[in-house]
Amino acid sequence: MTHALLVIDVQNDFCPGGALAVPGGDEIVAPINAMMDEFDAVILTQDWHPAGHSSFAGSHDDKNPFDMTEMRYGPQVLWPDHCVQGTEGANFHPDLNTHADLVLRKGFRSGIDSYSAFFENDQKTPTGLEGYLKSRGITKLTLVGLATDFCVYYSAIDAARLGFDVTVRMDACRAIDMDGSLAAAETAMREAGVILA
Repeated sequence: MTHALLVIDVQNDFCPGGALAVPGGDEIVAPINAMMDEFDAVILTQDWHPAGHSSFAGSHDDKNPFDMTEMRYGPQVLWPDHCVQGTEGANFHPDLNTHADLVLRKGFRSGIDSYSAFFENDQKTPTGLEGYLKSRGITKLTLVGLATDFCVYYSAIDAARLGFDVTVRMDACRAIDMDGSLAAAETAMREAGVILA
């Protein structure tokens, strides 16, 4: 069984001082680096939004960050502008080991957000990660990164739904935890068969 480490969005804008900082986001960098050699493959995802992305609160005149809006694909949280292509905020944390087998950029389509490493938020448009993993014979995934209750959660649920054996290393993740979102994500991941370690 080939086992890959999937490192979700360990980028400057999600770390302290960033535009959408996750509390303690930088604390997971050293543990992630330390575990990379244990895996057959390492894949990094990178949030990669064009300026003016539709999920940015700044793209909507009457909205504030963390308001909800309705997109053509369903409900969408509006975020502070973050991880804009080519900016320092979109770069990986400077201490993260970026010697990876694959860097997968997501969220680059201006009209649709992408939490999951596997699908855009319409749950239909694939990122290509499933095909890459299957072509490599990878059947087992361990997920780490930011944020536990959004991009890690959606990626883990999709991976389990696609038939992968999925573990989330909670010690190497950090959460935003908006209105109980962490507890809800943990429950949903367990129900989907994801192992929380």
